[in-house]
Amino acid sequence: MSTDAAPPRRSRRSSGAVTLHDVARLAGVAPITASRALNSPEQVSEEVRRKVGDAVARTGYVPNLVAGGLASRRSRLVAAVVPTVAGPVFLRTVQALTETLAGHGYQLMLGQTGYRGSREDALLEAIIGRRPDGIVLTGILHSAAGRRQLLASRIPVVETWDLTPTPIDMLVGFSHEQVGEAVAHHLQQRGRQRLALITGDDERALRRRDGFVAAARRLGLADPRVVTVPAPTTVRSGREALADLFAADAAAADALFCSSDLLAIGVLTEARCRSIAVPEDVAVVGFGDLEFAADLEPALTTVRVNGEAIGQQAAQFIIDRAAGRPIAEPVIDIGHSIVVRDSG
Repeated sequence: MSTDAAPPRRSRRSSGAVTLHDVARLAGVAPITASRALNSPEQVSEEVRRKVGDAVARTGYVPNLVAGGLASRRSRLVAAVVPTVAGPVFLRTVQALTETLAGHGYQLMLGQTGYRGSREDALLEAIIGRRPDGIVLTGILHSAAGRRQLLASRIPVVETWDLTPTPIDMLVGFSHEQVGEAVAHHLQQRGRQRLALITGDDERALRRRDGFVAAARRLGLADPRVVTVPAPTTVRSGREALADLFAADAAAADALFCSSDLLAIGVLTEARCRSIAVPEDVAVVGFGDLEFAADLEPALTTVRVNGEAIGQQAAQFIIDRAAGRPIAEPVIDIGHSIVVRDSG
């Protein structure tokens, strides 16, 4: 069989997942030969390794690491993938996932990709190989290889903390562009004219930036000054960004949107050190509504996203799918709100 043949139809197994037999058929070799090419490549020729490798790449096949006798059973395991476990913004989602799944007899396995996403494909391959009953992802932007593997596995997937009309499977999140737009409108309505932004360089924060800048232009305001810092963002990077912003121009901004509450607390700290009054001289708005936001001085105005609801709904999606219940609305936009406090 030529390796240029169309990818095989999915297996007749109840899971519908791409199997080793599918890979072997596409590669034109026996299943035992395909197995050797993957598990003991020194036992087969270079040509066979190439054919099997091409077939794996085309199908998105990931070997099942669960013992054959257990392959048909539910694992009672759900994997969640987040950019970092060090930052607090995803903690409510992880906690809600853990509690909701535990209430139905599932355990949560947590993986960390970093904000560059460079480790995501390797992590997904390891997760898929263990055949969890569901996978919960942060965000919607994944590599072509990652998407192909997830689709081929037929494992229920829930993307979170983002929004798209075309998810891999199911999604619960919100629009980052709309968050940026809403903050720009809020600040303009409070009489602010010179907007600025301190943002992490991760792709979700940058889309909040894009929404913020676009809304400022539509409102007839000057283009916001933008200072970009590496993700994950920190209190220190907030202090340094504010110092850079006002070192260049003492009247650089009368309102500042920070892409995280950690950046915002850094801004408040540096402003106090520089005798910049908040909100009199500059209004400050954060993102995340972390637990400390209301207890700062001044109390932080910030964007609240219901991370707990994201975790609960993501867990329920997987629980319903495992039980064979239909998913009436596979895409849920939970929205956001601006919590107005003293800082702006």
